[in-house]
Amino acid sequence: MYEGGRELRENARVTSEFKGDYQELVDEISELLGVPATLENRDFELIAFGAYDSEGDLDPSALDPVRTRSILTRRSTAAVRTWFEGFGITRAAAPVRIPPTPEAGVYRGRICLPVRHRGVVLGYVWLLDSEPGPTDAQLAAAMGVAGRIGALLADEAQAGAGLGRELRAVLVAEGGWQREMAVAELRTALGARADGPHTLLCAAPWPAAAPDDAPSPRTVPHATALCVLPWGAAGHSLAVLVRLRSTDTATPALTAAARLLKEAEEARSAAARGAGGRPAAGAAGSAGPVPAVQDCAVGVGEARTGLAELGAVWQEASAAARAALAEPRFGPVARWADIGPYRLLTALPPQASHDRAVAPLLTPAHHELARTAEVYLDHAGQAGRTATALGVHRQTLYYRLSRVEQLTGLDLDDGEDRLLLHMALKRARL
Repeated sequence: MYEGGRELRENARVTSEFKGDYQELVDEISELLGVPATLENRDFELIAFGAYDSEGDLDPSALDPVRTRSILTRRSTAAVRTWFEGFGITRAAAPVRIPPTPEAGVYRGRICLPVRHRGVVLGYVWLLDSEPGPTDAQLAAAMGVAGRIGALLADEAQAGAGLGRELRAVLVAEGGWQREMAVAELRTALGARADGPHTLLCAAPWPAAAPDDAPSPRTVPHATALCVLPWGAAGHSLAVLVRLRSTDTATPALTAAARLLKEAEEARSAAARGAGGRPAAGAAGSAGPVPAVQDCAVGVGEARTGLAELGAVWQEASAAARAALAEPRFGPVARWADIGPYRLLTALPPQASHDRAVAPLLTPAHHELARTAEVYLDHAGQAGRTATALGVHRQTLYYRLSRVEQLTGLDLDDGEDRLLLHMALKRARL
């Protein structure tokens, strides 16, 4: 057997409670047809990889670039997806043969078995084509197994959607008995998993057109449930309930956050291509240039045991995301514990930044003065360090600070005035 096969197969395993069933069914198809098979959902995210043992086992040449990437990263690029869908697999009810196309990174021909349930394609079983290849009778039997996979995918989608609805109900509840009832329902839905350590992630702004545009929980490591929530006036955020090994270990949450950033980037890229561009024909390995769009940040709430404090954890996660969007130094992933004064600033109402004294400084005409004041206060009022950070002469700095005092009526030698100004400037970023 190809020596990397065991490792590749292990990488393909998913964390869903359905993974064992999927693996057994994919292995059944591999044994039935005598060739290795892979199972992907309709978004080309890898679910299971079946390796077939025989004298003609997999060799490195079987793993062309497209297949290798799919197995190792558990997903394919949007360009690869577009290329394969061009063969009509989204509408097919029977096996589809796809010829090799080396220039697209597809060195071996494929047989695609559409996985359908009640007339809807939910995924694909992929086989490496060879001579003489499986018989019609073998393919018909494999399609029967694909039908069983379709029923399982439908069951999992329904279960995941249910958990997402329960999580959303908890996070949008106003509190009191409404939240207690929502938490009780989520606890019942999760069963024994509800009592373990959890945290919440907030990914925002999330590139969703509607509340049902959430990714599958299977694509996010350690995710138990997820849902889309409003963000700002017209945007969306993604809430993800992440299971932890302990309240002292944040690694699973950070791994999930990294995956969310990739999901958001790919979703934005796909949306940009759909709106203004199209991938080059046959270019399965390159997505081409993408217009600049607003980046996504992920906030991580503090870990808790059980579900009783999910409302508070969500406030922490969303506050951390807002801080990361306001202050790039926090990085695209920000933990509540690491955002310092923003733990207090994010709790202030929006009108808090509209202080009458500071308001004149926050107009576009005085942007440079506001920046000077903020850098000065960030450096504890040390003129030398501030001038160096701004790249200006000290006399220029003193002139700007005097203008700040004139505009605001505040005394920068007074500690409370400096505190008010600093808070207002930071809050305005949010």
